[in-house]
Amino acid sequence: MIDFTQLLPEHEVRTIGKHDLYLQIFKGDPDSNSETTVQKPSLLFVHGAYTGSWMWSKYIPHFVKQGWTCYVMNLRSHYKSRVMDMTKITFEDYLEDIREVLAECDEPPVLIGFSMGGILSQKVAETIALARLIIIDSSLSQEVHRLMPYPERNRITPDIVIPPPAREEQSSIDETVEDIAFQRKYLQMESSKAFLTFSAAFGSSGGVSINGDLITCPSLVIKAVESEDEDRRGQLTAEQLGAEYAGLWDTTHTGLLVGQRYMEVVERILHWLKLNFEKQY
Repeated sequence: MIDFTQLLPEHEVRTIGKHDLYLQIFKGDPDSNSETTVQKPSLLFVHGAYTGSWMWSKYIPHFVKQGWTCYVMNLRSHYKSRVMDMTKITFEDYLEDIREVLAECDEPPVLIGFSMGGILSQKVAETIALARLIIIDSSLSQEVHRLMPYPERNRITPDIVIPPPAREEQSSIDETVEDIAFQRKYLQMESSKAFLTFSAAFGSSGGVSINGDLITCPSLVIKAVESEDEDRRGQLTAEQLGAEYAGLWDTTHTGLLVGQRYMEVVERILHWLKLNFEKQY
């Protein structure tokens, strides 16, 4: 099995704040900036539930090569951040973690959030100035879920903590045996309190409300699509944020980051960033 974290470029590591948040900083290749007319902001990557910065390990080399400095954070008690009592951690705690890492950036970054990190990033963007916002297969806002709810039969009642996904399948439509084995190596338990705040699938009464009018930076919504309903949820999210939308059919949630078609997402993001920040591309 390939451990993609071992293939990452050399980088700086910081331990941030009272919760010892583990932050990796990958400097962009300066030689790639010769045609850039505007200084590129940094990119801040926010992982989803059960995971950590390792989930972005296929992405980072491509952004670094194109000159983007990448801040890749870990929420409290995730990956190499200090282990804490997961029964007490809340959604608000995770928002505090993102704000704390944002303070490490010299200027407003492009905030990129996946899954739970997507809904966290939307909430942060309501009150903090960002260069841009990109969300990848984000958990749904209260408003989108109200318009296109998940079936009641799919709901799960969580315990005091939520165990990591078993990932017992050998492969998926866009993930190989090796891709899934890589995830199994690092997946961890997650906060039940956080899930009960934002996830309708895990017992939330409605999820987190997002005021799209407060999010003023240009945004991009990327969605894994396996059905018309999922495509519509992605479109509704983009409409709420006034964002551009890209639905990738026949892809899976985790496959967008670590699967065989991950480069389609990377290339879509890079193209969008070039249109936003570069004159020549």
